[in-house]
Amino acid sequence: MSVSSPFIHRPIATSLLGVAVMLGGALGYWWLPVSALPQVDFPTIQVTTQLPGANPDTIAALVTAPLERTFGQIPALQTMTSSSSFGISQVTLQFDLNRDIDAASQDVQSAINAAGSTLPRNLPYPPLYSKVNPADAPIVTLAITSPTINLRELSDMADTVMAPRLSEVTGVGRVSVQGGIRPAIRIQADLSRLAAYGIALEDLRTAIVGANVAGAKGALDGTHQSYTIAANDQISSATAYRAIIVAFRNGAPVLLSDVADVVDGLENSRVGAWYKGQPAVVVDVQRQPGANVIDTVKGVTAELPRLRRALPAGATLTVVTDRTNTIRASIHDVQFTLVLSIGLVVLVVLVFLRTVRATVIAGVALPLSLIATFGVMWFAGFALDNLSLMALTIGTGFVIDDAIVMIENIVRHIEDGESPLEAALKGAKEISFTVISLTLSLIAVFIPLLFMTGLVGRMFREFALTLTIAVVASAVVSLTLTPMMCGRLLRKKEGGDGNALTRRFEDWTDRTVEVYRKSLEWVLLRQRATLIVTLATVAATIALYIVMPKGFLPLQDTGQITAVTEAGTDVSFTEMQRLQSKVEEIVRADAAVAGVVSIVGVSTLNATPNAGRLSISLKPRDERSVLVGGVIERLKQAVAGIPGMIVYFQATQDIQISTRVSRALYQYSLTGSDANEVRNWADKLTRTLRGNPALREVASEAQEGGPRIMVNVDREQAGRLGVSMQSVTDTLNDAFGQRQISTIYGQANQYRVILEAQPRYQSDPASLSKIYVTGASTANGTAATVANTASGTTNTNTSATPNAVTGSNQVPLAAFAKFERTSAPLAIAHQEQFPSVTISFDLAPGYALSDAVDVITQAQQEIGMPASVTGNYSGDAAEFAKSLAGEPWLILAAVIAIYIVLGVLYESFIHPMTILSTLPSAGVGALLALMLFGYDLSVIALIGIVLLMGIVKKNAILMIDFALDAEREQGLSPEESIVQAALLRFRPIMMTTLAALFGALPLALESGTGSELRNPLGITIVGGLLLSQLLTLYTTPVIYLYMERLRVRLSPAPPARRVVPGPAE
Repeated sequence: MSVSSPFIHRPIATSLLGVAVMLGGALGYWWLPVSALPQVDFPTIQVTTQLPGANPDTIAALVTAPLERTFGQIPALQTMTSSSSFGISQVTLQFDLNRDIDAASQDVQSAINAAGSTLPRNLPYPPLYSKVNPADAPIVTLAITSPTINLRELSDMADTVMAPRLSEVTGVGRVSVQGGIRPAIRIQADLSRLAAYGIALEDLRTAIVGANVAGAKGALDGTHQSYTIAANDQISSATAYRAIIVAFRNGAPVLLSDVADVVDGLENSRVGAWYKGQPAVVVDVQRQPGANVIDTVKGVTAELPRLRRALPAGATLTVVTDRTNTIRASIHDVQFTLVLSIGLVVLVVLVFLRTVRATVIAGVALPLSLIATFGVMWFAGFALDNLSLMALTIGTGFVIDDAIVMIENIVRHIEDGESPLEAALKGAKEISFTVISLTLSLIAVFIPLLFMTGLVGRMFREFALTLTIAVVASAVVSLTLTPMMCGRLLRKKEGGDGNALTRRFEDWTDRTVEVYRKSLEWVLLRQRATLIVTLATVAATIALYIVMPKGFLPLQDTGQITAVTEAGTDVSFTEMQRLQSKVEEIVRADAAVAGVVSIVGVSTLNATPNAGRLSISLKPRDERSVLVGGVIERLKQAVAGIPGMIVYFQATQDIQISTRVSRALYQYSLTGSDANEVRNWADKLTRTLRGNPALREVASEAQEGGPRIMVNVDREQAGRLGVSMQSVTDTLNDAFGQRQISTIYGQANQYRVILEAQPRYQSDPASLSKIYVTGASTANGTAATVANTASGTTNTNTSATPNAVTGSNQVPLAAFAKFERTSAPLAIAHQEQFPSVTISFDLAPGYALSDAVDVITQAQQEIGMPASVTGNYSGDAAEFAKSLAGEPWLILAAVIAIYIVLGVLYESFIHPMTILSTLPSAGVGALLALMLFGYDLSVIALIGIVLLMGIVKKNAILMIDFALDAEREQGLSPEESIVQAALLRFRPIMMTTLAALFGALPLALESGTGSELRNPLGITIVGGLLLSQLLTLYTTPVIYLYMERLRVRLSPAPPARRVVPGPAE
């Protein structure tokens, strides 16, 4: 009794089981989540700390370094990078793939708490962590605009209402409000009037802090009644601040309004955002690593109607970008491709079997196997994404193989005159081992994919498992439902009857088989030459693999572009705004652009003040004539003429590996113990790489040469004048640091009071001479007076007395300090706590990532970079380096796995080699096809080559299985048996090959959304199948005969016996 016999004899039970599988799979498909790609994000956390007014050196020493020391002790931390720029520190922590992000965030918070004692006490906000990859593009970008409502009110609404509501959505990692930050009251001191009154900036700060307080005041509890105590201790309006008494001069009060302007403003006046050229408050929503994009965006959009109702009249909330639009379009396209592949594969069955009934049987087996796969995918926690649907599309050719082999064998018995039931029983018994062999050997191909490490392994594990599930489901259906339906539905008359068209096709098939027989006999007379051809394909495969350009992942067209603008290091905020608006205007004018969000100023997006960012949304793919690469090239040419501005464009990708926000897609980082040495060698390497044609957009992220005014204090002179360094630092911070000196506690938010010098004093270094610092009085007077220091000269009269008018002892900063113009980096980067410089680059057309790796290695050798400076790739380039090193081992592991499985099945060391001899021809065809169409050997193409191993070996399995039977059962010689097997199996071989070919053809030819990922896979399989089919029909019989001779020579035993599953009949 064979495996299929119980199911053939019990048609009702088998049918009901098929219906149950279909229902379960349909429910699984309905419940499956949708995403762009498998969730393979590294757990990433960014810690942001703000210290307004601090230069990059101060931020690095006071904030970043203490945090890095504690973060470095967190377990499973893979990489730690940091950026210290003007007023902001950002430390990015990337953990191992297996690390739970919630547990990691608890460790990060503990480390922040541990570093608290070493951090500055005047931080306006404690370090905040976000479970987000800072380099990942926002999943949703919102813009709030209004022609009538000021930006301050819109910013308050965004920060108070929108950000908290959106942060509550499951999967949201961070909600960033760009363009206005928070509302604040800004006190802008008039330095000249303060000097005239003899009032120091620190006196001003002390007066304001003392006037605005909020705290507990206690209660009264009498015999019968109790009272709580409140007071008007908090000031919340700009008008009230103007009436604060700062000091008394000549018995008259000096009000704050006498020496300063008090205005309603924003917390940071040096940031801005625009949408379609109009000032706007931009809200960026980023997801947590590992969160499903579709589900997260669905939760965000569900909150938007409520948020729109909360906006004041006249304000408009616009969804600028939504990354799920292209994801849904891509999934829809690949679903259509899957249906098309199913139709083409079923058409192949109809053409070859020439019977509607047999076609219906195959048409039931194929969808049922795929539907069953959906059910198992849901239980395994998979998602409907591009890779899993690509696996099923390719799997249509695999999945129907078993059914084709089964149906064809049963039809052949019916054509020989047997009844359908007898033919089903006999044919299923004969072919069951072949089906099991095909299935197990195909699963063996996927075993190495399951054990791939790193991000690539995590990405393709779901791909391999999906295909494995589909193949197993196909084998089960082909051994149960398919033979049962053949025994019940097929008819004897359909074996030989047919219309003129089918008879003509049958005649054509017979003639084709006859041509094949004659050509095969001709080849068998030239076995040595055929063996040489086989060995040549092995050598060609190795040679092509070596010379083939290699890449990581194809560039996707997601409909979004991120542009980084860079001006000179000495650019002011006003000039940066002007240049940025020019770039935005040109970009918005492009026919393919739907919307542009522009952001300038130091923030979590822009590390330096000379950088800006544009988030560009493109029109749907069917509404523009060029892909994203063409749009980028067009925009580069358009903005190239703007003087003083460089613009770097990047296409947003679904998979974001790098944690660095850089100017190009790939990054190479130099690290060492000496910061100056690292910067010098980074400059040399950058200049060398810019001259290479393989790279473009080469840029150093160091941003050297930022102008700086160095205040060199003569400490001895300052000591004589009674001025402390603390007083100098505080005064400078009060004047030029947008210092947050007090807090206003509102009902739903807290607002800051900002102290600064008036804007007219903040544009010229000469304003430093107008800064006065409080000096200490001594028994013999003060060191300087207002009158004799107004000109900036130093007073050496130590017996001077306080100013007779003001009674103050203010000392001009110029009396004991010199001002020098120097330069310094605009940002300081660290990697693993060591100084580092990142060089970002893109690839020139016609070059692959492997070429860039070779170029960088050669450039380092040319400039003689010392061993004290080490270089390493990050992001996509780092994962590429890992995958490149593992590719040969992956292919070797697949070959070994196939050999072991086949050796176990055939109980032979020899005949698995015959089957493996079919693989090199597929490799040659795949690599030649990729080169012909201009593709590099990406990870997607490599997976296609691995899949080819599972497809092309079936030709040899079908031949060898029947040849061994003929030798054993009929007593034929090896040559007679292999010729008979080749002729008998010619039709199923052609059917299965064409089924796989037509299954992959739509992937190779389509041009819809997301086709960039699918095209290389389809081209690889189509190219490999065409060449391997042509060669293996002739090389397999020759290799079989050579192996038979080798077997006889080594062990004169009977032909290898296969291990037949199930009890003997």
